[in-house]
Amino acid sequence: MFSKISTIQSTRIYSEHLKKLSKILEEADAIVIGAGAGLSTSAGFVYDGERFQQYFSDFEQRYGFHDMYSGGFYPYATPEEYWSYWSRYIYINRYMDAPKPVYDQLFQLVKNKDYFVITTNVDHCFQKVGFDKKRLFYTQGDYGLWQCSVPCHHETYENKTSVREMVEAQGFVISEGGELTVSEGKTLRMEIPHRLVPCCPRCGKPLTMNLRADNRFVEDEGWHLAAERYETFLRTRHGQKLLFLELGVGYNTPGIIKYPFWQMTAENPKATYACINQREAFCPQEISRQSICIDGDVGSVFLKSRLATS
Repeated sequence: MFSKISTIQSTRIYSEHLKKLSKILEEADAIVIGAGAGLSTSAGFVYDGERFQQYFSDFEQRYGFHDMYSGGFYPYATPEEYWSYWSRYIYINRYMDAPKPVYDQLFQLVKNKDYFVITTNVDHCFQKVGFDKKRLFYTQGDYGLWQCSVPCHHETYENKTSVREMVEAQGFVISEGGELTVSEGKTLRMEIPHRLVPCCPRCGKPLTMNLRADNRFVEDEGWHLAAERYETFLRTRHGQKLLFLELGVGYNTPGIIKYPFWQMTAENPKATYACINQREAFCPQEISRQSICIDGDVGSVFLKSRLATS
């Protein structure tokens, strides 16, 4: 059990921490990246403000919510309305590129290293910028997959083609680069044709997103293979000079990344725990000598340092 948290104030020794982290990145035998929502937020995947207005102003006007998360919980009257909202949500947060190159910078940082990524993010940003699929473990699901809502079986289904059809049926135009646009003067439809409502091919019940929300989350074959590869990576690198690089991980699910990273660092005197997070950069007192905690936005830290090009 870890004792009282010791917060490292990074403002005074910011540059020293960056230099130290750069050196450890260079010398590490392997890097384990743990990524949370803060990393995607840094990359521009925000769910309110201008981005919300760009794609959901009609929903805001009709239903009265002011951010994408709230819209995801709204009790729509029909499945056609429900999937109108969710198809837009899935498309812009899964199939469009992140507005800022934070994931690209991270890939350049580790692409020639022995690395593995565990993430609670479900937006698929790692694979889109070139991370090896076999070195990724998406623990909480993927916006790009559907599952039976019951579920009557433990398979998932890729949804890109269906989501594109739903989005286009509302009046959006998808550019060659994958961006969504609306023809001038055109009013978007806020429901999809009934024929596009996705149903389970086995039992006929509604399909739903493959996101961990309750005990109905489907851990399919791909999920279990990724979990096994992650466990194998950790086991075969045991005792090596490891860097546990935690990026934008909060306290919604600390038992997936944060607590295990602390524990594995404590058990390995050659390991280093590095945390970059805005207002939540700290570590337990027991591993403070093995830790680097930088309080800041991940993308901003990359830009202010040589980390992304070292």
